[in-house]
Amino acid sequence: MSGPYPDRRQVLAGSAGLFGASGLTASAQPGDKPAPRKKYPFKKSINLWAFPYPEKMTLEQCLKLAKDAGFDGIELNYDLESDLSPKSGPKEFASIRRTAEKIGIAISGMCSFLFWPFPLTSNDAAKRARGLELAGKIAECAAELGTENVLVVPGAVHIPWRNDYEPVSNDVCDKRAKEAVKSLIPAAEKLKVFINIENIFFNGYLMTPGEMNDFVDSFKHERVRVHFDTGNIMMFQFPEHWIKQLGGRTKNVHLKEFTKKGTDYSLESFRPLLDGTTNWPAVLEAFDQTGYKGYLTFEYFHPYGHFPEALIYQTADSLDRMLGIKG
Repeated sequence: MSGPYPDRRQVLAGSAGLFGASGLTASAQPGDKPAPRKKYPFKKSINLWAFPYPEKMTLEQCLKLAKDAGFDGIELNYDLESDLSPKSGPKEFASIRRTAEKIGIAISGMCSFLFWPFPLTSNDAAKRARGLELAGKIAECAAELGTENVLVVPGAVHIPWRNDYEPVSNDVCDKRAKEAVKSLIPAAEKLKVFINIENIFFNGYLMTPGEMNDFVDSFKHERVRVHFDTGNIMMFQFPEHWIKQLGGRTKNVHLKEFTKKGTDYSLESFRPLLDGTTNWPAVLEAFDQTGYKGYLTFEYFHPYGHFPEALIYQTADSLDRMLGIKG
């Protein structure tokens, strides 16, 4: 000891003696193989928002990258200005489907931000009508692409990130949402797609699993199911609790990572997969216990500005470890 403080060797030696005396020696030794992880049957998927599309990559490049990274499927997004928009029709959608089939990647579902500028519960009747029209077009697009999953946001009491939405009282919101979804069922039957209701939380509607169950069950129709998003309720709740209560109603899933350590409740609170506070072992086990066998789709809104492929490969690797594919 050269001064009043012990050197590194003395600290390490003292620590070893302490752990040995108290029986706290590490059980794992260098060279030991980790215990095998449980394997889960879920299919890996990723949303197109994780890619720099269309600014830096074409849709075909995104499909190829997802396939190369090892994803089983990719969730596509319907917009007003893209390959997947009202500007395209059956011919264009058939071409996208053929391209995906040639690459060997499935289209796991259809998603859209358009439910926010054109909410199905808006006080503006014209916006409600436009929202229903677009929901119908999204369903048609899904059918043409060969996917049965159509994500629907049924309504909102409030949309905190928009200043053009007048708050709607809870009872009016519920009435309008049910009317809207009911009107979509005939097309869903014809197109053989599912209307999957997403939990949002930030919109002040369907805030608990019980409310979601009551909403979905009210239609008494097999074509109305749940699109469960793990991150959207993480601010004050826990996805593993919801999953068990939703049970077999869940038809499709978003894996959105969220951190409870921050104070930002915008889209910035969502993180790359595993860089958050979600109890993923509990979440995966809950899905398995309910008998879910579908896609787990990573949803993220910020493609990497440099080397964007890194996010895709990192996510695929994380999912492989979560699902027990990699030890």
